[in-house]
Amino acid sequence: MSAPDYWMTEDDVWAAVATARASFVDLVAGLDPADWERPSLCTGWRVHDVAAHLTLAPTSSRAALARGLLTALARGRTSFDGMMDLLTREAGTRPREELLAALRATVGSRRLAPGTTPHVALVDALVHTQDVAVALGLDVPAPPVAAREAAERVWAVSFPFRARRRLAGFRLVAADVPWRRGEGQQVTGSMTALLLLLTGRPAALAHLDGDGARRLARSFAPHDREELP
Repeated sequence: MSAPDYWMTEDDVWAAVATARASFVDLVAGLDPADWERPSLCTGWRVHDVAAHLTLAPTSSRAALARGLLTALARGRTSFDGMMDLLTREAGTRPREELLAALRATVGSRRLAPGTTPHVALVDALVHTQDVAVALGLDVPAPPVAAREAAERVWAVSFPFRARRRLAGFRLVAADVPWRRGEGQQVTGSMTALLLLLTGRPAALAHLDGDGARRLARSFAPHDREELP
């Protein structure tokens, strides 16, 4: 598949990351402390844990990840996602105000976790904002162009969501920006809804239309952080 002509430059991606991170900070800073304890769309993670998770990538070193991997292995977590879950839960013990300060400090950071790219940072910021907003019944749509860029990354790279395999037999079409991928029965939605679909969030299903939407709802397999090797 050739690169679409609307792909962002690296500087554009970083600008979108900063915007998405700032939006997340605004979202969680405005929540009551009780809301921080409510479940997010990420199975087993509270809003507090999602906030903690988003502080990790801009601050993690290879040494920290290696320590996390060893700790996870010692506790029987043999997958990358198992390690990330453990690191997130440990970071989730930090107080709310400390996490807010850390989130604000990383808004404009271009530091990446080892082995990742700016596009990974964009997916993280956009999707986890929805993990909180949708779970709390708040409407915080992602900027469509940024969501499209993130969706391209998820579609093109199999790890960790395996989107092309999981959504085989469906043609995904965005309703708000030019974007379509896949072959088969058509599924239409906003770029935000399609990004959530690609990343395995069942909450996306209620916001999709098209001939294939009903069949997709019956066959959809959510992303399970523990299913990955």
